[in-house]
Amino acid sequence: MFAIDTNVLIRYLVNDDAAQGARARALVEREHVWVSKTVVLESAWVLEAVYGFSRKDVITALEAFFGLATVQVEDEAVVARALVCARAGMDVADALHVAGTPAEAEAFLTFDRALARSRPKSPRVQLVP
Repeated sequence: MFAIDTNVLIRYLVNDDAAQGARARALVEREHVWVSKTVVLESAWVLEAVYGFSRKDVITALEAFFGLATVQVEDEAVVARALVCARAGMDVADALHVAGTPAEAEAFLTFDRALARSRPKSPRVQLVP
């Protein structure tokens, strides 16, 4: 298994550099690859900010990549919950933060009013008192 960097994931999805895109695809087709949550976070940002993907397209692309037989994602259940929250309108980064909150946490505290209004079922998100 090989852990991959954001640029490998991006080249696989976007193929904006034909040579690197081909190498990324060949790697993923022949080897098991591991994707960290930080690579997920950075990839979502790059796809939106640099390549102009909509949030829906980011989520669709990431879900398709994570569904490949050779791909393993760090804390897969957390990332899956985060993508569900993002699909419902939450920012991908916020969704990853919230989805990764431990069960024993009373709440996820933020100064971000929009995030607090998003009201995911678990964990509870609220403004800092």
